[in-house]
Amino acid sequence: MDVILAEHAGFCFGVKRAVEQVYEQAATGKPIYTYGPIIHNEEVVKDLEHKGVQVIENETQLRDIREGTVVIRSHGVSKQICDEIAAGGLECVDATCPFVKRIHKIVEKESAAGKKIVIIGNAGHPEVEGIMGWSATPAVVIGSAAEAGNFTCEPGREICVVSQTTFNYNKFQDVVEILMKKGYNGSVVNTICNATEVRQAEAREIAARVDVMIVIGGNHSSNTQKLYEICMQECANTYFIQTLNDLQLDLPKSVRLVGITAGASTPNNIIEEVQNYVRVNF
Repeated sequence: MDVILAEHAGFCFGVKRAVEQVYEQAATGKPIYTYGPIIHNEEVVKDLEHKGVQVIENETQLRDIREGTVVIRSHGVSKQICDEIAAGGLECVDATCPFVKRIHKIVEKESAAGKKIVIIGNAGHPEVEGIMGWSATPAVVIGSAAEAGNFTCEPGREICVVSQTTFNYNKFQDVVEILMKKGYNGSVVNTICNATEVRQAEAREIAARVDVMIVIGGNHSSNTQKLYEICMQECANTYFIQTLNDLQLDLPKSVRLVGITAGASTPNNIIEEVQNYVRVNF
């Protein structure tokens, strides 16, 4: 049996940068906190907890902290949270992915100019909530063609459309097309991370060739979920796992080719464990 491992699997630039920053802070011996899990991978978060890094879940917990360093997660946070950290006299290490930070600046500028901000993404996702928090006026989140069809805006008001960095590129195009047909004036900025587009295209290409596809990533990882959806469209035998312990394969002898990809928050050691296991045992 042959195994194809996606070239673009595992930590992306923004995630790698954020994780490294937290480990650097943990080594200082000072009280270290992250606002929300630094990335959507339980294994990484558990390891950081063992090193003394605590996760802040909300503003109430943030206000209770009297000293230490708060690391802003790779997904970013709202402007209000940044202001709260400063007001509390806490040291802040901003590990927001630079590509997400770019969206914050766009939204802050365009909303201040009076445009209605439309975010194409998953409502409730930390990155999307953070982006919303940089808009001077209430932003709208659209996650599907149906929601785009129901969208309305005040007559004469311009819109500014941005995207969650890990959103499915094809779905983004579909939503934008629907919005543009409504005749709204304004700007559309494709803020999907290039690494996400490359990762999704590669996963689709591999899944179309193999008998079995394995997608590795955290259960709460949006970009991994999208990889799974894409692979399922091409390969019915697609498995979504978080670690090797989740891999339950009973492969028929007819299987000759297995593909493996992983989300942007999946550590390399987990990918290697899965790949080696499949190569040795099947």
